[in-house]
Amino acid sequence: MKKIDIIGKRKIWYILSLIIIIPGIVCMFTRGFNLGIDFTGGTIIDLKFAKPVTITDVRDVMKEYKLDNSTIQLSGIDSNAELSQDVMIRTIDLEESERKEVMASLKDKLGNYDVLREEKVGSTMGSELMMRAFLATLLSWVMIILYISYRFEFKFGVAAVLALVHDILIVLSVFSILQRQVDSSFVAALMTIVGYSVNDTIVIFDRIRENLRLHFRRGGDIEALANTSIYQTLTRSIYTVCTVLFTTFALYFFGGDTTKDFSFALLIGFSCGAYSSICIASPLWVMFRNYAENKRNKQRTVTAK
Repeated sequence: MKKIDIIGKRKIWYILSLIIIIPGIVCMFTRGFNLGIDFTGGTIIDLKFAKPVTITDVRDVMKEYKLDNSTIQLSGIDSNAELSQDVMIRTIDLEESERKEVMASLKDKLGNYDVLREEKVGSTMGSELMMRAFLATLLSWVMIILYISYRFEFKFGVAAVLALVHDILIVLSVFSILQRQVDSSFVAALMTIVGYSVNDTIVIFDRIRENLRLHFRRGGDIEALANTSIYQTLTRSIYTVCTVLFTTFALYFFGGDTTKDFSFALLIGFSCGAYSSICIASPLWVMFRNYAENKRNKQRTVTAK
């Protein structure tokens, strides 16, 4: 079977990524994100129904008021794991009249209940959470560059972080285009994606470094060496991402509504992480190395003259 020239076709990989990233960035600035109450503020209501209800029952009632994106959780679940008398609803900030209308509809369709808690979450929490998420991501990128520069070289570190930026932009683009809800669990998903993606990238970079030390001589074909290194680790990369995706698919399909957006972000991020480690990070490193080599050659030529 003929091997694909992954490094040589890097412009194709870049274009494929830009096809998603550019519309995504446009969508971020025009439509924005579907922010959850962790960012925008909202209302939390804890109810104890006289008879057990399901999440679907509650969501059907909320859907009548275009509140079906609300987070609905059951507690005190009985043995069948689908029914409960205790329900927590997290939704957008409701006016008093809207809240009374929704509460009356819940009582009419699902039976009597007692209100255990009812409170509003301020949007200041969202601003603080957003800033902390940004700083945590930025700090992780700086630490990754420093660590990889120490263990490998600076060009490896920059290529790895650019691949991570690529993964984050893909996930943000998909969530903005599809208007999937963004909340605190989404931030956790992004940090998980960063940790997973850079791990796969380092495995490939470690093989490139080993081959550089053992087989490469100045003036050799660096693209061929990078391609060889990628194919030497490809089986391991495929097995790893498949194992992770199987688990994440199970979480998405069987984990319930409260984990849907979290697991969906992981599915997109893990897939992009495997792709970027192979088709983005390594080609970027080759580009940086070729640029540095050409620059040194020009300086030698000028010096010789």
